Amino acid sequence: MKIGILALQGDVEKHSHIISDLGLESMFVRYSDELNEVDGLIIPGGESTTLTKLMNKSHFHKPIKKFAEKHPILGTCAGMIMMSKNVNHHLVSPLGIMDIDVDRNAYGRQVHSFVDKLPVRLNGDTKTIAATFIRAPKITNIGKNVEILAEFNNEPCAVKQGQHIALSFHPELNNITLFHKAAFCNKGSLKQRESSYAA
Repeated sequence: MKIGILALQGDVEKHSHIISDLGLESMFVRYSDELNEVDGLIIPGGESTTLTKLMNKSHFHKPIKKFAEKHPILGTCAGMIMMSKNVNHHLVSPLGIMDIDVDRNAYGRQVHSFVDKLPVRLNGDTKTIAATFIRAPKITNIGKNVEILAEFNNEPCAVKQGQHIALSFHPELNNITLFHKAAFCNKGSLKQRESSYAA
């Protein structure tokens, strides 16, 4: 198995370390045709308006939407914003992969970043992790087919829909592997690669 990490912006190296810890191969994806070489995709944190511009420049929107029909995607922070259906900013063009609405930077500016303990409910088990929130987005609305994995102050901050997972926080900064494992180590969720995801 090879997991792609969208390498247009953000802390891609730490995600690659987690993928390696899980015994999987990772690949930095910078062009849409490279989606043909991977079995799953991580959209890391960053800045969502900048990420939108870079994705538009590299013609990523349509290929990622097509990729998502067959393969799992994990989005963290800005990655969650990009996976959402609606965002409260006109310069962000979300992919609509998950039925959620998002308020970007709702947890505050960079100086308001924090780490807190977070109970996570995943695959029938509950585990408490350290979650790092950095200029974190907040989920303001979820569809009926979206499963809530974790909440902060009674508001969802980790969700799952089908084979996709989106998080308001950065698990890679605390070496938390359970979300990457849930997204990419379930072989039953992986299907044969499409012939082409290029625009």
